[in-house]
Amino acid sequence: MPDITDRKLLYLLQEDSTRTTKELSVKLNLSVTAVYERVKKLEREGIVSKYVALVDRNKVNKGFVVFCHLKLIQHTKEYLTKFEQQVVKLDEVLECYHVSGDYDYILKIYVANMEEYREFMVTKLTTLQHIGSTHSTFMIGEVKNTNIIVL
Repeated sequence: MPDITDRKLLYLLQEDSTRTTKELSVKLNLSVTAVYERVKKLEREGIVSKYVALVDRNKVNKGFVVFCHLKLIQHTKEYLTKFEQQVVKLDEVLECYHVSGDYDYILKIYVANMEEYREFMVTKLTTLQHIGSTHSTFMIGEVKNTNIIVL
């Protein structure tokens, strides 16, 4: 588990990973070298796995968000593996979780509108092997969306 300084550093990096080592050192009251070494240690340990740019989905015409609950026809390892290999290739699916409960998977899908979602369902999703049923829920409004894990 990271110490208190690493926790603060991780929060700052999650908030804005483009901050310079100098900016981080001022906020943490540490030397630039100390911050640099801490960041490298967090990267080596895999605590920081990558840095990304977050894109505003509305500005790139992907503002229609769908949560698709999906059930496979059987729960065999072969069916699960095949489905997972296929679904990761679908660009519209940003997140896919294998879950417990009434459905096997929950997919988070970004498309432009209902028409594009219908096209995605007909030409891509329902052509995947071993799908038994789906249930779609459409996002009305976003209450919270963060990537920050507070330690």
